[in-house]
Order: sequence, then C-alpha cells, then structure tokens
Amino acid sequence: MTRLERSVDVLVVGGGPAGLAAAAELAASGAGHVEVLEREREAGGMPRHCHRGGFGGRDTGGGAATGPRGATSGPAFARACAAAATGAGAILRTHVSVTGWDGPLTVETTGRTGLERITARALVLATGARERPRSARLIPGSRPAGIYTTGELQRAVHLHGQHIGTRAVVIGNEPVGHAAADTLRAAGLEVVAMVTDQPPPPLPALVRERAGFPLLTGATVTGLTGRPRLSGVELRHADGRTTTLRCDTVVFTGDFVPEHELARRGGLVLDQGTRGPAYDTGFRTSRDGVFAVGNLLHAAESAGLAAAEGRAAAVPVLRFLAGRDRPDGRTVSLEADAPLLWAAPNRIRPDAALPLGGRFILRTGRRLPRPHLVVSQNGRELHRQRLLLPVLPGRPFHLGAGWLERIDPQGEPVHVTAL
Repeated sequence: MTRLERSVDVLVVGGGPAGLAAAAELAASGAGHVEVLEREREAGGMPRHCHRGGFGGRDTGGGAATGPRGATSGPAFARACAAAATGAGAILRTHVSVTGWDGPLTVETTGRTGLERITARALVLATGARERPRSARLIPGSRPAGIYTTGELQRAVHLHGQHIGTRAVVIGNEPVGHAAADTLRAAGLEVVAMVTDQPPPPLPALVRERAGFPLLTGATVTGLTGRPRLSGVELRHADGRTTTLRCDTVVFTGDFVPEHELARRGGLVLDQGTRGPAYDTGFRTSRDGVFAVGNLLHAAESAGLAAAEGRAAAVPVLRFLAGRDRPDGRTVSLEADAPLLWAAPNRIRPDAALPLGGRFILRTGRRLPRPHLVVSQNGRELHRQRLLLPVLPGRPFHLGAGWLERIDPQGEPVHVTAL
C-alpha cells in the first residue's frame, strides 16, 4: 500500500502532558506547522484515568504552574492540556500510531486515514512510561482473572465502569500504590494489605493508620493462586515465614519503565539507568534534531513536571529550527553509583544550561537516611550536598546543579555517589 508523503516543522509523538505542553509552547512561539500524534482515541495521557484532585497546581521542577489553571482532576487537566495545544494552533491527531523510523527525521505512521510517511524539521518524543505487568516481574503461579497494574485498574474503573472484585492486595508502597488503593476503595473493594519488599519506614504504625490497611514490609510475592479467578497472593517474609493473603484482586504498582520502543527503533542511545533515551539539559538526544521530554526520560514523575519539561523543551527546539543550536556532539555522561539507580538528565555538554528547576532528578534502590551526595570527576570532588530528609525507593530526590561549570568537558564521566 502506498504511503502518503508529508512534511511538517515539528512532529510531537505522544499526546500526554509533556507532548501537549511542548506543542502548545512551540505553536504559540511561531514554530510553524506543529503536529501531535497520539495512538489513543483521546489525548491527555495517564491523567485521563486519575480522578483524584491536585492537578493544575504547582510543579516540583521550577515552580511554574503545571498546566492550565482550574484543572483540578486528572481528566480535567488532560482536557485542558489538549485544548491549550489546539488553541495555540497545533494539530492534534488521535488514533495514529508511529510504526517505523525511516531516515533521520522521518517516521512511518498508521491511522484511520491510512499509511503516511512524515518528515519533520525537528522531532519531539513524548511517549511516556508504563508499569511492568506481572509477567515482566517473573511471578509464578496460575493466570487467573483479577490481576491489574495501576493503569489497567484506573481504566477499568473510571473509563469502563467494570466490576473489579471484593478484596484486593496492592503490591508496592509508592505514591502510585496509594493512588491504586484509593481507586479500589472508591470502587467498593476492601484493601486487604499493601505489600512491599522494602524495610519498614521510620514510623510504620503511622503509615498504617493513615492508609487504613496493613502495610506488610520486607515481603516478597512468590506466587498467585486461583483458577479461573484469583484466590490468593503467596508471600515470603524476611524472616522466612510464608503466608497467603486471601483476595480476588491484586494490583501491581510502580516499577515504571519508559515506553522506549520507538526511541530504540530510531537508533537513539539509551541510558543504562533510566532505560530511556540519554539526554542533556536541553532535552537533546543522541540524534541531531530529535528531542525527548516527560516520563520517557525518567519513569515516572508527576504530570505537572512532565508538562513543565514540555514547555522548557520548546526553547532548544526553536533554537534548533533557527539554526542557532548546533552542538558539536561532545557530551560527558552523568553516572549514578549504587545504591543510586539513575540521574536525569544524564548527559552534559560543554555549553550546558541548567536543567529544569536548576537541579537533577535522582532515584535510589534502598532507603538512605539523610545522605551526602558527592559529585566527582577524574577523582576530583566537584560538589557535596547534604540532604535534610531520608530518601526512599520509588520517590524522587534532587541534586543541585551549581557544579556544572567545574566539569572537564574532555574528562571521564561524572559520578554522583551517596555517602
């Protein structure tokens, strides 16, 4: 079948908060023909399924508003982001999937109107992130009904109005896990327990009291039982005990991974820590003219931060379109040492600007009580920062960027270590 050949100025792949915010800013700034491709039938990304409040306030990146004012619930925030993009002049096309990468800035698409080959002057990837399902977590047992990720649960409850069950177990003690618990209770289920393999928090009793259900720490899921419906979750505790929680529903939360399939198909260099595209403080990837924003880069942060990144990325994209942003390709990697998992942005150019909010995002694999963060290169300490609060797995914390001017652009990778 013949593909229709088209050209645009900026092509944004992904119609979540990051992609829509980038498109709105670029279109309003005179970038030319700005087009957003979204594979779902509606734009807006994950906020479409999050009926809690709190959207549209202040982000944690640079203090700017996260999105259009007045958007308090997730669906309202999503609609307002889409309206801002189209109101600024961007073209929003839904039910369109990018199925191939054909040339430096050319992609192949499949949609309701047929096959296309679109060439852009600049590409912005905003494909987001997803939770790893049960199969990817290698949890044995039968394959009964009643197993969800948070996103699947929210779609089933809020979009399709499905009956979920009566008794549920939530796997993961992260903010998204508590959001899943709220969704379950709103759907009329009893939350039997929240399970995590992490050690107890400093005040576990207070956590349980606030949550309203038991928090089982130091526990690993060893199997799921039941056929055709889930009947239990088998656990192994840190002291060797084994138990089975009787339930008909289980929700696996957190453990986000970037939706990086398109980035891999385009030959972009991926960062080993984040598993998303390697990128610098200007949201540039390893391919000239290809930028990336949002949770594709650091799964997973808030919708507000993703939208703020989309807006911030418009500046380097506009400079690239004007021929004033042609880096020489030299970058220094920023590598996080264990137990830190990753740092983002993870590439630094000699002419590096400050990242969004003037700080880097970090994640840890285990709880660290008020650590010192040390930045070094070639055995030379560049920066030392004491955090005033403990850092926890699954939650972001931040590293200041005042040391950027002290790096050696010809030197070895820069390391950040927690002491």
